[in-house]
Amino acid sequence: MTLQAPYETTANARGSHALEPTPSDDPHRDRLLAGLAQSIRENGLAGTQITDIVRHAKASRRTFYQSFADKESCFAELAEALTSASLAEVGAAVDADAPWELQVDQSIDAYLDILDADPAMAITFSSDLPMLGKRGVQIQRSAIERFAELFVALVHSEPMRRAGVPDVSLEKAVMLVGGLHEMMVRTVDRGEPVKALAPIAKDVIKAVLDPARV
Repeated sequence: MTLQAPYETTANARGSHALEPTPSDDPHRDRLLAGLAQSIRENGLAGTQITDIVRHAKASRRTFYQSFADKESCFAELAEALTSASLAEVGAAVDADAPWELQVDQSIDAYLDILDADPAMAITFSSDLPMLGKRGVQIQRSAIERFAELFVALVHSEPMRRAGVPDVSLEKAVMLVGGLHEMMVRTVDRGEPVKALAPIAKDVIKAVLDPARV
């Protein structure tokens, strides 16, 4: 499964890849989102001012306020855009013709690679997104729901069915994805590497999908 994203990956200073904006129908908005992302990586969300965003975006404050009401609105849109980009990245990383166990490994590794490549953004999303109140909570819930929908789509593929992998309801997928999200937040808060979650995440999901248990 390959999904189209409004973001592309570019190498960062750590030698891995972080998701970055690509041109769209609104180049000013794209530059402002990219400017916010760059400032977050340098100073965090709390340390970012509108002047930092427009400086990175090479735009004016007037242009910013023509696109966004405030920094928080810009951050909310960045979070939603990066969720779409992450979904595309994970979906594209999975070989639908591979054995089901390998598909699980590919999806988990792709998701954790995204977080590992952009630790400042992972920390900001886990700690600051809830500070947006109801909208932040809705963005987080929507992200979990969308990842759960991708999980269900991957499980319902023909190769998975041929392997005898049981169907997974959206509710069960939400539980699995939500649990992985909470483990990610816990790991980030502890300052531990998110890729250390890979073994347990793979074990849990494989246990749920194991055809032998049906």
